[in-house]
Amino acid sequence: MQPYTQRVIEVIKAIPEGYVMTYGQVAGQAGSPRGARQVVRILHSMSESHNLPWHRVVNAKGEIAIKDEEARYRQTLYLSGEGVEVSGSGRIDLEKYRYTEMDFID
Repeated sequence: MQPYTQRVIEVIKAIPEGYVMTYGQVAGQAGSPRGARQVVRILHSMSESHNLPWHRVVNAKGEIAIKDEEARYRQTLYLSGEGVEVSGSGRIDLEKYRYTEMDFID
């Protein structure tokens, strides 16, 4: 596994219940501020095998970016179950729910 991929996995696993991070934020914490698309690919291909809390990652506007209706519903359900308020349009208030305490990752 590539070092960047491993760092992305570590960052995603560190997002606590009840919070979200953006794809770009995860990429930046993992060492590649312009690597948001790579974060999407890692989530898509490795969420299940690494037991990642994929539902805690949203786009830069705080929106659920998944187009598949069932997956959008599951992400909304999982976030709501953790106390994250999701609007009817799939938007999360980043001012309230964005996780930023990632100083422990090298």
